[in-house]
Amino acid sequence: MSIVVINALKVPEGSGSELESRFAARKHAVDSAPGFEGFQLLRPVAGEDRYFVYTQWATREDFENWRDNRAPRDHNSSQQPVASGADLLEFEVVELAD
Repeated sequence: MSIVVINALKVPEGSGSELESRFAARKHAVDSAPGFEGFQLLRPVAGEDRYFVYTQWATREDFENWRDNRAPRDHNSSQQPVASGADLLEFEVVELAD
């Protein structure tokens, strides 16, 4: 059963374009991770001021392996973080019968 992991990022006003360009620069960085099924960056429009990083994984174990084993360079940059906070949300994808 696939799972969806959503990272809800608090981004200071006026910093959204910087966040988007950083994600664009690493758009395919996770593509080769075992079990990775997809990624989207969601920009807030109404009723929410956080960005959502939506990823889908074949299993929870695949996500946890990626999270626990990604290279330190992934977040070890000379750039200052754009987001000021993050909340992690996790869901199972419900396979609905016909």
